[in-house]
Amino acid sequence: MRNILRKEMRLSASILSYLFILFGLMFFLPGYPVLCSAFFTALGLFQSFQTAREANDIVFSALLPIAKRDIVKGKYLFVCMIESSALLLMALAVCIRMTVLSESAVYRSNTLMNANLFALGMACVIFGLFNWIFVGGFFKTAYKFARPFVTFIIVCFLVIFAAEALHHIPGLAWLNAFGIDHITAQLVLLAAGVLIYVVLTVVSCRKACADFERIDL
Repeated sequence: MRNILRKEMRLSASILSYLFILFGLMFFLPGYPVLCSAFFTALGLFQSFQTAREANDIVFSALLPIAKRDIVKGKYLFVCMIESSALLLMALAVCIRMTVLSESAVYRSNTLMNANLFALGMACVIFGLFNWIFVGGFFKTAYKFARPFVTFIIVCFLVIFAAEALHHIPGLAWLNAFGIDHITAQLVLLAAGVLIYVVLTVVSCRKACADFERIDL
């Protein structure tokens, strides 16, 4: 599996997938919907799938002496690696904003979602949805990706809109906590986001393996 991941990183990946990891630092931006950083990271991954398709990468991989399901697992490993890298940058931004910059006026006056652990958990949810809707959807045909990506875009921005609106609902202002305020609740929400990410990724990977096995390349 290590060699398959290496092939994904060196041959199949678009340079944009690596560059768009840096959008994780958008969690530092005040007055901006920070969850859009997760969408841009997903957009970079989409470019890799597009590049791989135009290079006939799936057929090339199928000719290698490996199981078809390993091709799917290699794609998922690469996707998870890029997502994890972006999440690390987001987590760094969150830690700095929750400590050093917790009293900064530019963040205190921000009416949009604050970069806290709840936001980090929601980024995990968006990545999980990308894996389920787009990556899983791609392997239904191993060729068509426009419809699953458009579906992901719609779902992604609905989730962003809902997450941005929640803390404006009476009684839910704590979701936009600053610093270590409501830290226990924030940790629970982060754990829930990570759990959703893992479940969606694992379930979609297993289904994608089964779907890809049935495809006659």
